[in-house]
Amino acid sequence: MTRYGHSASGAQRWRCAPCTISRVSRINSTAKHLDEFVAWLLGRRRQSDLPGGGRSFRRRCEPLWQLWPFSPIVDEVHEVVFVDGIHLGPGAVVLIAQASDCVLGWYVARSENSRAWSALMSRIAPPALVVTDGGSGFARACKRIWPTTRVQRCTFHAYCRIRQAATTRPKLDASRSLYALGRQLTCVHDIEGAQEWIGAYQGWCARWTGFWEEKTRRPEGGWEYTHERLIRARNSLNKLISQGLLFTYLDPTWTHPMPAMTNQIESTNARLRQMLPDHRAMRLTRRIKAVFWWCYTHSPHPQPAATILATIPTDTALENAWQQAAQNHQTTTTIPGWSDAICWNKLHHTTPPTTTPGTNPRPTRFVL
Repeated sequence: MTRYGHSASGAQRWRCAPCTISRVSRINSTAKHLDEFVAWLLGRRRQSDLPGGGRSFRRRCEPLWQLWPFSPIVDEVHEVVFVDGIHLGPGAVVLIAQASDCVLGWYVARSENSRAWSALMSRIAPPALVVTDGGSGFARACKRIWPTTRVQRCTFHAYCRIRQAATTRPKLDASRSLYALGRQLTCVHDIEGAQEWIGAYQGWCARWTGFWEEKTRRPEGGWEYTHERLIRARNSLNKLISQGLLFTYLDPTWTHPMPAMTNQIESTNARLRQMLPDHRAMRLTRRIKAVFWWCYTHSPHPQPAATILATIPTDTALENAWQQAAQNHQTTTTIPGWSDAICWNKLHHTTPPTTTPGTNPRPTRFVL
């Protein structure tokens, strides 16, 4: 096409000589705006520090809040995967699966349960080892989705469970001994040390057998164990040892050292917890999307902005899919808009129609 004068607004007009068709070419800057939006969201700049107090930035980026960067399907097999969940408020948690160098998947649900973990894990190739802090429902989902994957319970979280029961300044002899064993747990580096630790722990259990039987009468009637917190910590350790989840990383069949803690994903959670206060006052939907964007930019193969705009679904697309599903299944409140257990009505509320004398009824609208 060649230059062909200007339009009435002064824009350059172009003309194709063989077709005799002319048009005005407009520059689409949405991809540039998306890059600017993601850079601000993952950075620490405040909108008040932007030119014009951030008014132009908010106008440009308001449509970009409609995007939902969902996690991709990961076919590449990673030897070690770390899993954890970050809670964003009452009734919302984002489950994250991460390798040593990238985020593999993320999934939002109402709580940590086996259905949510299964939905996350089903999109990731089974690894050789998964390191977890023992979240609710994970063990059941792992047996169903990753049956050949071995599980390592984070030793630091096991120590935290002991510290919670015994406290850092225990007064009872049994609590002091258990707390000392808990501190030694994070320093086990070989199979001999693991066997010594298990032997010392079993000796501790045998020594304080009568200690566990002590009971106290409840004010409302009945009896309860006097040292219930210590008993719960003991039962948790007994379960981990019997299932072989506490020292999986020391198995001699591994060809190289394996991790014993979830430090890798805890570092990710720390960055997310730092990002959210930097942009405080965001509603729940936007906090979830902010976590999604961070995970997407740290995924194995993030797409450029132009591809993202063409492929990632929006709120409108999800709302249309929900409405279509509601019509097909003849239900109104039980169909999830996305994810496992967060219902569409949890993140969207309808404004009830109000009628005031002399005015027209206000229509029902969806508010993000």
